[in-house]
Amino acid sequence: MDKNSSATGSEYKSSSGPRKPSFGLAIVPLIAMALLLGVGYGVYRIKAQVLLIAAAFITACLGTLLKFSWKDMEAGIVESIRKALPAILIMLSVGVLVASWIASGTIPMIIYYGLKLISPKYFLVTACFVCSITSLACGTSWGTIGTLGVAFIGIAMGLGIPLGPAAGAIVAGAYFGDKMSPLSDIPNLASVTAGSNLFDHIKHMLWSGVPAWLAGLIIYFFMGLKYGGQEFDQENIQLITSTLERNFNFNLLLLLPILIVFYYAFTKKPTIPGMIISSVVAAFLAVIFQKTSLVTVAQAMNSGYSAHTGVEMVDRLISRGGLMGMMETQLVAFTAFSFGGIMQKIGMLAVILDKIMKFADKVWSLVLTTIGTAILSALITGSSYLSMIIPAELLADAYKKKGLAAKNLSRIIEESGGIIVPLIPWSMAGVYITGTLGIPTFSYLPFAFSNYLAVIILAIFGFTGFTMAKKIRDDETQPGS
Repeated sequence: MDKNSSATGSEYKSSSGPRKPSFGLAIVPLIAMALLLGVGYGVYRIKAQVLLIAAAFITACLGTLLKFSWKDMEAGIVESIRKALPAILIMLSVGVLVASWIASGTIPMIIYYGLKLISPKYFLVTACFVCSITSLACGTSWGTIGTLGVAFIGIAMGLGIPLGPAAGAIVAGAYFGDKMSPLSDIPNLASVTAGSNLFDHIKHMLWSGVPAWLAGLIIYFFMGLKYGGQEFDQENIQLITSTLERNFNFNLLLLLPILIVFYYAFTKKPTIPGMIISSVVAAFLAVIFQKTSLVTVAQAMNSGYSAHTGVEMVDRLISRGGLMGMMETQLVAFTAFSFGGIMQKIGMLAVILDKIMKFADKVWSLVLTTIGTAILSALITGSSYLSMIIPAELLADAYKKKGLAAKNLSRIIEESGGIIVPLIPWSMAGVYITGTLGIPTFSYLPFAFSNYLAVIILAIFGFTGFTMAKKIRDDETQPGS
């Protein structure tokens, strides 16, 4: 008599119950998803979550053919989403945090003083560094590129600096800050999909991200020497700084919300309470220093901060955050986990994983497989989110079997997937950057050094085993722990 009510992984019922899928059948949902996203998302710009629902439906139909009930598949979806709920709560907390930090003047103050670091002699280094600081503070590469990036391109044109290197420095800086910022959706989603703690993930990524970034700065320094020594028109930068100074009151106490988050991070206290406390403190600072009302701050926490400075580029830079601002990411995550939950419940992921593991039997080959899967997903989907979600769903169990901490996986999928996407011409990021800066992707691609140097460093780590952290206990990678 069969003791199991449903099939999971490699456990299946007798011939009268659910059947184990063949490898050929198991890859059908992946092919269907690649076609749906490649054509629907890549060509027609249909929302990724709609296409993922279609892919999940196709997978469910195949599950029915394998004699799985909808109740079984629904259980797989629920279990997949349940594992991600703690980190999803963190993502929602981030939305509240960003809005409150902007309303208090914390983020505007960081941007203001970051811009003061600009040096006309070392343009490329300065552009990369300032975009890094701004994106780190705001948690948005697109916002940084669409505001400061445009200003820097204008400066580069006036100086006669080649626009390819200028755009490369801007993109590299913006995406370095983005991937290292706890306010950004990319590291949040990477940690969600891989099952790692957000701050453990960011700290682990320092090993690959910082050397790549520093190498890029050194290259920019020597490249920029032949362009340096000229004075340039700082009108755009002056406009941003004067607008921020006119609309916000700066005070050292505005750094308090940041210190609270850093304290919780470095003392390994629960993440969500730290974010909520920081947001509450920021709300009161907004009342004290920015002379706004708690009602206005509460509305910003829900819908996002809406700036009305009278200067469009400043408004675009700091109008963001809020619970509703995180919903697009949440929908992609929910639909992707629905697809992955069904794939896992009906045994398709186990079959695919068995094939992959025949190559990925060593740590180095597992790392290379992860890098290759993330880059392939990025090329097919053009989406930072999906290029992280797909390899994470496929390979999470492989890292567990090797005794490797989940933060290894989250680091690799973010560096090889999310940060490679802006270098792909047909990706949404590539299209956005080209449209915003007016520079073709292939013109800035060679000069976005830190974006691809990090991938090379990770491959070296895979071969040497350096920084490949071991899993110490079962609950160490749970988000929010």
